[in-house]
Amino acid sequence: MIAHREWPEKAGIRGPARWGTDAAAGGTGKGMKMRASTQVPALEGGDPVRTDFLVYGQPRISEEEIQAVAETLRSGWIGTGPRVQEFEQAFREYTGAAETVAVSSCTAALHLSLLEAGVGPGDEVIVPAMTFCATANAVLHAGATPVFVDCDPDTFNMAPEAVAKAVSNRTRAILPVHFAGFPCDMAGLFDVARGADLTVVEDCAHCIEGTIDGKHAGTFGKFGAFSFYPTKNVTTIEGGMVTTWDREAADRIRTARLHGLSRDAWKRFGQEGYRHYQSKMLGYKYNMTDVQASIGIHQLRKVEGHLVVRESIWRTYDEAFRSLPVALPSSPPEGVRHSRHIYSLLVDPERVRVSRDRILEAVQREGIGVGVHYIAVPLHLYYRERFGISGGAYPNAERISERTLSLPLTPYLEERDVSDVIAAVTKVLVYYSR
Repeated sequence: MIAHREWPEKAGIRGPARWGTDAAAGGTGKGMKMRASTQVPALEGGDPVRTDFLVYGQPRISEEEIQAVAETLRSGWIGTGPRVQEFEQAFREYTGAAETVAVSSCTAALHLSLLEAGVGPGDEVIVPAMTFCATANAVLHAGATPVFVDCDPDTFNMAPEAVAKAVSNRTRAILPVHFAGFPCDMAGLFDVARGADLTVVEDCAHCIEGTIDGKHAGTFGKFGAFSFYPTKNVTTIEGGMVTTWDREAADRIRTARLHGLSRDAWKRFGQEGYRHYQSKMLGYKYNMTDVQASIGIHQLRKVEGHLVVRESIWRTYDEAFRSLPVALPSSPPEGVRHSRHIYSLLVDPERVRVSRDRILEAVQREGIGVGVHYIAVPLHLYYRERFGISGGAYPNAERISERTLSLPLTPYLEERDVSDVIAAVTKVLVYYSR
């Protein structure tokens, strides 16, 4: 899959079509008009761009969601019931998935999907080194061993060539992550999967809106796993979804998500009268509640409009940061729709005189919340110690881990917020430039 990130080594809801970038010359929060190059970061004793802290990843929750929660609470039915079913139906219609099962988190969705794929002790699952630890944790929860592969340096996604080299006679599944909302090269991954008879389970935590030639992420593999965590493009506060084309597998996951019971509470205690139930399998407490689903129903209705807002912010950031000592995010090729979930710059260590962490701290002190997506999983203490992983094993993922800096990118942002993000990042990077 072609991308366009230039590595340093490689030389409809609201808001206008693009936000102005005048804030690069001074923050709007304090009305500063001096050029950024003459400003001193707050970390070095200067005045911050803004005094009211801009939280990274704050979701856009409107009165509609608040009223929906209140109505659900008043209804007397707050567990897994009719609103969960409505949310599942809406998600089927949005993604084009044949079956959807709402669960308590994307991690739960991954775990149940892997179990249904037959993954267990003695098996291996190929996962990207550059991802959140939950991806690999789900493999361990299933009793299997995660086999890490390095990521593509441009897209941050797992490269099919690396996956092919990692396949062994113990490999049972491939677990691609559509990183930051950039869909993976699914054609390339399926070439590998078909050749080795492997199940593909897509981690779509970042990629609700992502498509390849009009086909939604999460509908390529046998299973897809989505996240509705507070920072995600659709939130239910906490929650997840399994998508699959296998109806029997979906039915088993529905049973497994709630203790393995043959009937959920809505069917046991509904107006049709009490129904006896049986424990059909060793299940889990992975169900979504109607309170959560009531939020998701309204969030999903707004997802396309919110994407338009994030795309506009993304373009404005690209224009504002192009001349700074950073690499910009990759652009997807023709036919691929990016979910615009994470906007992450890569700090060029050859062009700045301090570490990425110092820059991160400095931007935070300007009143702007930022993130790191991510520290590669094999670099985390637990995985280093458990699997004896040493530095240098995954050079692309390790390089990204040292340089990545994620900026606020949600439809919650107002014009002033975007201007302040640009002002703070510009101020800090210009000051610390070599």
